[in-house]
Amino acid sequence: MRQFLLFFVGGFIGFLIDAGIVQLLVSAFAANPYLSRLLSFLAAASATWLFNRRFTFKNVRHYGRFGEWSRYLLAMSGGFLVNFSIYSALVYHHGLFQRLPALAVAIGSLGGFVINFSASRLWIYRQRKP
Repeated sequence: MRQFLLFFVGGFIGFLIDAGIVQLLVSAFAANPYLSRLLSFLAAASATWLFNRRFTFKNVRHYGRFGEWSRYLLAMSGGFLVNFSIYSALVYHHGLFQRLPALAVAIGSLGGFVINFSASRLWIYRQRKP
């Protein structure tokens, strides 16, 4: 339960980064909302990796930093595909989400959270038997 709650906190931090970057790029720079989302995901996933490495799964290390980060990004890609699919459908079909893509990020994040936690716990930070 502790890991789940800490993963949620890290995910919330990641959501703030993800939603903030995509909203800034779309609103201030009229950037493409789909390409902006790829940049915001990379920043958010890197931030959540740092948080989870330090707090959620602090005693589990199987790889060096780059190896762990790259595996983490790969693992988070499954959740991102669900998240991005929901996000894209909302942005494409509704004007509100075109103006406020951060709302679409929030809804999409709910879809990807369980997948991301499972991938982290069962692959990247799984407890190995001695």
